[in-house]
Amino acid sequence: MTIRYLHTMVRVLDLDASIAFYRLLGLEETGRMESQQGRFTLVFLAPPGQPDCPVELTFNWDGDPGLPSDSRHFGHLAYEVDDLYATCAHLQANGVTINRPPRDGHMAFVRSPDNVSVELLQKGASLAPAEPWQSMPNTGHW
Repeated sequence: MTIRYLHTMVRVLDLDASIAFYRLLGLEETGRMESQQGRFTLVFLAPPGQPDCPVELTFNWDGDPGLPSDSRHFGHLAYEVDDLYATCAHLQANGVTINRPPRDGHMAFVRSPDNVSVELLQKGASLAPAEPWQSMPNTGHW
């Protein structure tokens, strides 16, 4: 038996805000489909050079009243980054709350506009603990 990863689907309430968030993470749009009949838009975003690892944003044109406000039915997306501190600083400078700061130089968590938890992991060895991250408290949950 063979299995192959296809994508992770996340329902979103504000397509533009969600696309902007994932672009801040460095993802690029790799595909888009709009269904007039189904009244939805699908947008696929993936890390550069990794089009086979997309997240699918599903936007229902008429709203999505069944979408949980916290989206906790979904675990998290995880991305490896070259410089965890620089990535978190970039996100924070663009208004993203760092829910679990990278105090250990290895892992951080942020949330998308639709409360999807995104784990950021340092590529290779952990970075040395550094401020402002080392003393930054958690904000909310992830």
